Amino acid sequence: MRIPVIITSLILFLLIASYTERPSEKDTTVIASGQMPSITSDKLDNLHLVWGNGDSILYVSSKNQGESFSKPSLVALLPKLAASSSRGPQIANTEGGITVMACNKVGDIFSYVKDASGRWSEGTRVNDVDTTAKEGLTALSGDGNRLYAVWLDLRDKHNKIFGSNSADGGKTWSKNIMIYTSPDKTVCECCKPSVVIKGNNVYVMFRNWLNGNRDLYLIQSTDGGKTFGHAEKLGEGSWALNGCPMDGGGIAVQLDNKIQTVWRRESKIYLYEPGRPEVEIGEGRGCTLAAINSRTVYAWTENGQVVCLLPNAGKKIMGKGRYPVIHAVSNNKVICVWENEKQILAQVVEL
Repeated sequence: MRIPVIITSLILFLLIASYTERPSEKDTTVIASGQMPSITSDKLDNLHLVWGNGDSILYVSSKNQGESFSKPSLVALLPKLAASSSRGPQIANTEGGITVMACNKVGDIFSYVKDASGRWSEGTRVNDVDTTAKEGLTALSGDGNRLYAVWLDLRDKHNKIFGSNSADGGKTWSKNIMIYTSPDKTVCECCKPSVVIKGNNVYVMFRNWLNGNRDLYLIQSTDGGKTFGHAEKLGEGSWALNGCPMDGGGIAVQLDNKIQTVWRRESKIYLYEPGRPEVEIGEGRGCTLAAINSRTVYAWTENGQVVCLLPNAGKKIMGKGRYPVIHAVSNNKVICVWENEKQILAQVVEL
């Protein structure tokens, strides 16, 4: 009897995922003190990294694929900066340069643009109604010269998914739109949303609160984020939970436009591609992913350590820490950045 190709692929994936490589501290770079890193790259493959430390938004870059980084420099001082528990500065690249977005604990979101001389602009407000982003949970994505930002918004007292578009690299922002409102009044209150903009397509993933379940949903725009379609539940199971897991997952789009997602349900980590079965890949929390051409790399926190799941290579333990982010540095390397004891750490990994 022939085993279906899709089942064979899943079995092979799970066998590879069962192999674990131990960490090597000599490969890890300590970048600076701080919390909640976010990373992007530009058209020259330079890396750009931002994080928070107190009220300071800090930045470094790398011109050698993460082997070394510049000295930290200040993007801006934002009083009451939100930079903990999945809340932190976000960074994205456009044809016009690098844009950083950050939220304060009052509930206002600001963007900062780096010019050709390396100077950062003064903050521009993203939310067009005062103090509506009190949860401080935001996401940012760039493509071409356009950016799209999403966040949890408390207009009318209940958390909704709101968004805004920038056509000039973050210097100005469009009128905010409501992307999704739960029929049960609120989406999950403490889970970070995710966004990817690719051409006219904008993909937003968020954790909903519907019929008592805290499941992940995907909603898409095909007109640059002006309007959105219907939200679709991700995965096959549901998580009935009277509380917030504070775990939003991640989304990426491969070169062939296949959507890849990773998220947590109870203690399990699942990868999910719409139209295919969900696949359990581990246990833990704080999961994320990065697409490298037709391959995908995953990362999460497991038993107090950051792990990466690499295509065809199994699981690699990076070291102690949490809140990993990963980003491609070439066709065969990724960089994983995370925080541990209020320090920002990084390691480059070959695929």
